[in-house]
Amino acid sequence: MIEEKAVILTSDEQRGLGHLVNGSVVNFNEPTLDVFNPARGTVIKHLEVGGKSAVEAVISAAEKALPHWRKTPAVKRARVMFKFKELLEQNSGRICELIGQEHGKIVHDAKGELQRGIENVEFACAAPELLKGDYSKEIGPSIDCWSEFPPVGIVAGITPFNFPAMIPLWMYPLAIVCGNCFVLKPSEKDPTSTMFIAELLYEAGLPEGVLNIVNGNHETVQLLLEDKRIDAVSFVGSTRVARAVYTSAVNQGKRCQALGGAKNHAVVMPDSDVDSVVNQLIGAAFGSSGQRCMAISVAVLVGDDLAEKFIEKIRLVSNGLRVGAFNNADNDFGPVVTREHKKKIEALITSAEDDGAEIVVDGRLFRPSDDLKGGFFLGPTVIDKTEIWMESYKEEIFGPVLQIVRVETLPEAIGLINKNAYGNGCCLFTGDGNTARIFSDEVRAGMIGINVPLPVPAATQSFGGWKDSLFGDLHIYGPDGVRFYTRRKTITQRWSSKKLSEEKQFSMPSNN
Repeated sequence: MIEEKAVILTSDEQRGLGHLVNGSVVNFNEPTLDVFNPARGTVIKHLEVGGKSAVEAVISAAEKALPHWRKTPAVKRARVMFKFKELLEQNSGRICELIGQEHGKIVHDAKGELQRGIENVEFACAAPELLKGDYSKEIGPSIDCWSEFPPVGIVAGITPFNFPAMIPLWMYPLAIVCGNCFVLKPSEKDPTSTMFIAELLYEAGLPEGVLNIVNGNHETVQLLLEDKRIDAVSFVGSTRVARAVYTSAVNQGKRCQALGGAKNHAVVMPDSDVDSVVNQLIGAAFGSSGQRCMAISVAVLVGDDLAEKFIEKIRLVSNGLRVGAFNNADNDFGPVVTREHKKKIEALITSAEDDGAEIVVDGRLFRPSDDLKGGFFLGPTVIDKTEIWMESYKEEIFGPVLQIVRVETLPEAIGLINKNAYGNGCCLFTGDGNTARIFSDEVRAGMIGINVPLPVPAATQSFGGWKDSLFGDLHIYGPDGVRFYTRRKTITQRWSSKKLSEEKQFSMPSNN
């Protein structure tokens, strides 16, 4: 039930300001946050911060919708997602424009993000096959036993700014097909594409209340975590916040998967094709301004001869990259998301320099065109002679910065990765199969690439890291996603044509 003081918004100018409740955009006249165009550094809208009234509205809507939705046949739930996929493809241009306006992501990068999200919707369409239970007949005299997979209940999703389309699509399509109702809290930095996509799901035929969105900040998140009606939480963000969300959720008995930060390493062997590796790592390090949890932020070069060749080539290629606004597809990457984040990245580059590392390419010197001079831009940065004790190495920079660490052997490279606090992903470039096998077996990280710089699993697999990159037992989306958004229920049942024994039995039941 929407409170009387809430106002339903209808005009395009107002969309994204409020919250999505029962398929309508609603405003509760709460304080607002500024949403920026990071390429210009200007405020383009104001976003309402969801307080107690907004959180109550979205959870109540989900609670009301849940009894009917969980009883809806899975195949009918999936049909909504088939239509949703079609609408996402039809509206891809508008979605990518909204991503670019608020995130700064170049249009070709936004298209790739959206396509990855659509692939997870496709997987959700097939979820009814994975919801089938197991059946065992005659486990005892006239006794059958089977398992079912009912939904968890009401799921909260908390998503970051760097993938405003893709990461929510990792979560709610699958959760919804599994029979749950979903409350999403997207990033306050770029909420409009997320809101627009959710409205398309209602256009596809989703019943009222099955998906709701509350916008806001960390206080909004805390209100969601503290509400006893929330049964499970999916989170993607920094390690510091992931740990706090996971601790808060599990202490209250909620199921939780919280994906944190990363420091992804690429090990480059002497037998690799240096030209090819440089081209691949340029995109993996600087694509989306390095604001990816799977970005390669450290190149581990094995041997000094390789290092000298690699550094000279990456210097030349990096200096030729184009940095600018999202709507020019010739640009390679755009701004970082906020002025504060730019300052943080610059400070970490400076700290590396102060610690004795060598700045090969300095993105702090980049100057955008006059029409973009207020934007939050950094050029590509390459830092050689990085040491693992340096603050810049230990921190997740989350910007267009590639650090280089030099080692002598593969075991030294593997040991360096395994000592790192993060274990999200890493990759190896080599021409030798045995080297690849050793690396895959011994490295401690959740996602491994062999001659693949961004080993993000396909939608049919599951995404997640190890160590401080994941809190919880199950990875996100794919088969692990189905397990996370359902609970196993096992039924043991007897129907006998004979009269059951009336004798008392105190021993453990068995087949003897």
